[in-house]
Amino acid sequence: MRRRSGSCAAVVFAALGALAAPSAASGQSCAVKGDFNDSHLHMTNYIQEGVTPAKLLEVMGERVPRAVLFGIPLQQQWSYTLTGEFAPTYYLDSDAPLYYYSFTDAVIATSYLALPQAQRARFDPMITGFNPADMYAADHIRRVLTTFPGVFEGIGEFSIHKEFVSSKIAGGPASLTDPALDRILDFAGQVGLVVIFHNDIVMPFTKRQNERAYFDQAKAVLSRHPNTVIIWAHTGLGRVVQPPSQHLQFLEEILSDPKLKNIYFDISWDEVAKYIVRDDRTVAATADLLNRHPDRFLLGTDWVAPTDPAKYFSLYDMYKPLWAKLTPEASGDVRICNYQRLFDGARIKVRAWERANLPAQKTGG
Repeated sequence: MRRRSGSCAAVVFAALGALAAPSAASGQSCAVKGDFNDSHLHMTNYIQEGVTPAKLLEVMGERVPRAVLFGIPLQQQWSYTLTGEFAPTYYLDSDAPLYYYSFTDAVIATSYLALPQAQRARFDPMITGFNPADMYAADHIRRVLTTFPGVFEGIGEFSIHKEFVSSKIAGGPASLTDPALDRILDFAGQVGLVVIFHNDIVMPFTKRQNERAYFDQAKAVLSRHPNTVIIWAHTGLGRVVQPPSQHLQFLEEILSDPKLKNIYFDISWDEVAKYIVRDDRTVAATADLLNRHPDRFLLGTDWVAPTDPAKYFSLYDMYKPLWAKLTPEASGDVRICNYQRLFDGARIKVRAWERANLPAQKTGG
């Protein structure tokens, strides 16, 4: 079994090494094919059920050349004393707590490795099964990388402040001021892992005078990790976290800071899209920001275990008013090229870290 494992790892490295040459990262032009690359896609849900990567490829078709691949790090507890025979499948279905489910990373890795090599090239797997309030979280990430070499290219989506979710987590919520988070981001930067980070940009139902509370803490964290590629999911918005009065100014504050050029935003989730396409004014304001910073935004769907192509592509269709306002270059960057640049770069860096840090029998020498 040991010899077979080493041989498998060697094949994975050889295949991914050949596929890793980036276009934008190496100075070549980005080939804009398909509608978008999906920078935010969950294979499993809050009870660790979902779809296979093969099914995701059926749903993506030729319209989505590549997508991230990750589960959800939290498991919703089924407490019989609270819901009886009703088995909750979502975090809003029960008052029972959520807990971290580290096995999700093994599920993602084994599902990915079950694909033919040509199909693996369309996915960029992410590590999510860690508690960002745990000083050992970085050790978990390292352990996953060394157990499944040649597979993962990033970490996330993981959450710090998240409406309705943070307060339900067993053991208490994560914090932007916790050194455990710095340890995670430091390690990600050392390896070259892309980070997808969920953090509400303001407190739900916040007052204007308190709008900077989370934002200032988040900006301080981001500033401490200039060598880590970080994608701030949903531009910090959510179901009840509506755009604060200074939302676009907050984004501009990060985008215009040369010390934060490693920070990106995704515009995933239909709950976010509804704010952007709410009216002509919101579309125009968002388009202006993206046209001025076209290399800093990515499109993701945030669908959980999608099986229906019509639903899967509905978010892309929601954004048609936005696409119409973007320059052709900005549209291509947001939909396709920024993803390709970031994740092609991660493939090279993470594989190099693995070759330098794993025994020869695992990396294939």
